[in-house]
This record gives sequence, C-alpha cells and structure tokens, in this order.
Amino acid sequence: MNTEKDKLLEAKEHFHGSDLEKIEKYFGIPKERITAFGANVNPLGISPRMRRGLASHIDAVSSYPDPEYTELRGHIAAYAGCRPEEILVGNGCTELISLFIQIHPPGKALIISPTYSEYEREIRLCGGTVRYYALQEALDFQLDTEDFCRELSAQKPDICVICNPNNPTSTAVLPGEMRRILDCCRELGTFVMIDETYAEFAPENTGVTAVGLLKEYKNFVILRGVSKFFAAPGLRLGYAMTSDLDLLAEIRERKNPWTLNSLADVAGSLMFTDREYIEQTRELISSERERIFRELSSWKNVKVYRPWANFILVRILKEGVTAYDVFLHAIRQGLMLRDCSTFPGLEDETFFRFCFMMPEKNTELLECLKELLE
Repeated sequence: MNTEKDKLLEAKEHFHGSDLEKIEKYFGIPKERITAFGANVNPLGISPRMRRGLASHIDAVSSYPDPEYTELRGHIAAYAGCRPEEILVGNGCTELISLFIQIHPPGKALIISPTYSEYEREIRLCGGTVRYYALQEALDFQLDTEDFCRELSAQKPDICVICNPNNPTSTAVLPGEMRRILDCCRELGTFVMIDETYAEFAPENTGVTAVGLLKEYKNFVILRGVSKFFAAPGLRLGYAMTSDLDLLAEIRERKNPWTLNSLADVAGSLMFTDREYIEQTRELISSERERIFRELSSWKNVKVYRPWANFILVRILKEGVTAYDVFLHAIRQGLMLRDCSTFPGLEDETFFRFCFMMPEKNTELLECLKELLE
C-alpha cells in the first residue's frame, strides 16, 4: 500500500535550485539534510576573510555607505581587471539587469537560449518583444557564431543578451567569438548584455570573460554578482562593467542612492581581496569538473556536454527514464539536482543539471545516479 509520502512523490512538481523550503514542505525532508546540487553555489561557503572581518565592522550599519562606493569599486576593479570608473554596483544582478534595460527600453531583444528567465521578464515589463536564438543539441549547445551573427543582422534587435558561461548548458563563448558578435552588434547599433555570473568558475587558461574587450568596445556591459562564486546571495551585491562612461553617468543620475547597504559594501571589500579563498575555489571546481565530466563520459546511458562553469548538463539516454525520475531518485537520498524540463528548448524531459560540491558529496551523487542510470 502506498503511503502519503509515496503519493507525494508520484505527483509531478518542479523546483528551482534555491527552493529548499518548498522541498522541505513538499517532501517532508528537513532542509538541513538536503545537499543543494541545483543551486550552483560555491561549496566552500563564504570567504573566511569576510567572515572574520564583518564582525569587527558591524558599526558600519550606523552610517550611510559612501554613495560612490569608491573603495569597493577599487577592490572590484583590481579583482576583475578593469578600471574603477567602469564599474557600477547595485543590489544584486537583478537590479542591474533592470537598470540597463530600463534606461533605454528596447523595442526588440534577441536572447540566446535556453537560459535564465529574468532577462525576458524585464524586457517584457518595459514593453519590448523577445526572440530566442536556440543553441543546438547537435552542436553540443556550443554557439554557432556566424549563424548567430546572421540572425542578428536579420532581426536587428535593440539589445542582445548572452549568459556566458550559459545556464543551464554550461557552454561558453570565448573572447574571439565574442569580438565577432560585438563587431556585428556595433554595426547594427545593438547593445549587448553579457551575464558573467559563472565566468569566475571557468578554467583560468581559457579566458572566458569579456573584461579584456572593454577597452575596444563601448556597446556592451558585463554583469556579475557574489551569489554563486562567493556563496553570498543574501548580500545582494552585484556589479556591472562597461567602458560607456556616459551611459553609467546617465544610470547613476536615475538610480536610487544607497541600494547597496553598508555591510555589503564592507563585505565586498573583504571578499574580493581574499586571494587564498579565490584560488582554493578555482582549484576545487577545476579538479571536480574534470573528474565528473570524465566519469559521466564513460557511462553508456547518458550524454554530457563539456562544462565551463561550476555545473554540468546531462542528457538521459536510457529509455523510460525522465529527468523528473532522476530528481525523485536523488531527493529521496537528500540530494537535490535540477530537472531542466522547464527551460525552453529542453522540454523533452531528458535533461538535468547539477553543480559541483565537495568531492565526497559529488561521489555520493554519482553513486546515486549510477543506481538509476547505469
């Protein structure tokens, strides 16, 4: 006889990476016992330098932060490799996406998909229309740059949005390809928004980031935050980088002051200078990314796509098994991964995604997946 819990497990429900409270309520599993493989957050947790330093700076809450965030922008510039005057800080990437879309509301937008849904939402809220350029599974979800530029020329959008590395495919556009896109968009008068939320996880020798192109092009902005790499989503600290200083000045004139609080200002200055933590993160993710990709590539019932970020996309080849089946099998063991069937273009229910955690947890998840898929 089925128990109530079994009946719940039979009902189909989709969960995002940070839905731990919803998972707890739905499955009756305490959220403290869930390993969030769907959240794409640094498994090392927050920066030790920030943890130690915040306590001694608690009095910062008794005064307003510097409205220019001068010290923070200086630390970000040194960390990211750009000039302080090219940086705008805000209340997470979400606010910055809104600011750059609202400042000159686009009539038409072209977005590479499958990807994060917030871009479309903001564009439509401003009255714009959205077209998607779908990455092809036949090309392992790698962008065909020349074909994309042909689509840009045909559509002539006001804005083009690229998540790089992309979520959920974990594929990347390298700077040479990005230069080609920026050239095309400059000729068309198209502004390019590049979301680099996951760029810091990419192999350092590949140079995925477009920061080096800032000195050559003014028709794009790079967006980043501290939610994923620095494991600090609660700080709501995001930053944008562009060499279009006139655009930044225009946004600052319209932007609400002090959207970033004093503690986030201090925390950012601490975490961006924690070199040991930054290097440990990159070494851990690089090692586990290669190990997991190599392991999954040897399985006959899945297909994997070479990852550039801190997560990997997997396609199920075993007949009769769906991504939701895999999700349920894993969550029963307290392991939460992401069923990707809610992403446009991945609706056939064969794709799931998970991020890289500590080695022992990654091994536990691989063993769990092997039970069902191998």
